[in-house]
Amino acid sequence: MSEFYWHLPGFSVFFYLNQVIIHMLAEHPEKFRDGYRIGSVYGTFPGAIWNGGRAVFGITSHGDMEKVIKTYNDLGVPVRFTWTNSLIEEKHLNDTYCNLIMETADNGMNQVLVNTPVLEEYLKAEYPGFKYISSTTKRLTSLADVKAELEKDYFLVVLDYDLNHDEKVLDELSPYADRIEILADEICFPGCPKRKSHYRDESLMQLRFEKGTPFDCPNKNTRPGFTECMKRPAFISADEVSEYADRWGYRNFKLVGRGLPQEMVLDSYVYYLVKEEYRDEMRERIKKQLTKLGVKI
Repeated sequence: MSEFYWHLPGFSVFFYLNQVIIHMLAEHPEKFRDGYRIGSVYGTFPGAIWNGGRAVFGITSHGDMEKVIKTYNDLGVPVRFTWTNSLIEEKHLNDTYCNLIMETADNGMNQVLVNTPVLEEYLKAEYPGFKYISSTTKRLTSLADVKAELEKDYFLVVLDYDLNHDEKVLDELSPYADRIEILADEICFPGCPKRKSHYRDESLMQLRFEKGTPFDCPNKNTRPGFTECMKRPAFISADEVSEYADRWGYRNFKLVGRGLPQEMVLDSYVYYLVKEEYRDEMRERIKKQLTKLGVKI
């Protein structure tokens, strides 16, 4: 039986939701799809300037950092930091808060997503105990670029969502399948020309600790929802996932969720991870457990 590794969003903002789904998977494996494992939980602690993809404001105490990291690691799940701010310069490398996060998580189990050479080089030199992953924020949309990335020493390379259904690319990359992660439920439009500039805008907001004007995005007039996400051409259905493994050998799949409503994230977890006949039952169980924890959803 193939094992599939799912990488879940928002280790901090969805702290309780992620814990509940991890516990449910362990306690009721017969209700989840066979061979499914949680490969990591990704995201950031609020206020970390190295963070990219989606700006997250706030602050987390050292004690709370330790609690969050230990909670996931004790469950056998790595924490993966989204250090993908595209505007990082050398002057940002000595940031006390970000380095404290890395020191706290430096136990040989955790991971980092990277996209900026200056930060990547610093992190690999200072924190060699982490697994480093090439981020989808690089927007590597050609086969040659992805192959070149795979020649480097990354633990995983996250495939750009525009390549999700390109059979030529999937065929050519199949020898590297164990080192490729696929974003299954991206909500962005195919071939979005503004995606990279949107990442830059989010990076600038994170560095300045200030929300900018609303980004001119074609998605902004669409209410985020999992049903809408399912209409996107890059979407990979729950039933298609096994084909990616059987046909090509891909076993790492990532779910979006940072900056999205928690209910939408729950919908994606239930849709992908739970067997179809148990979806309604497990959604209600998860909601009840979250209510007990004082989490509104």
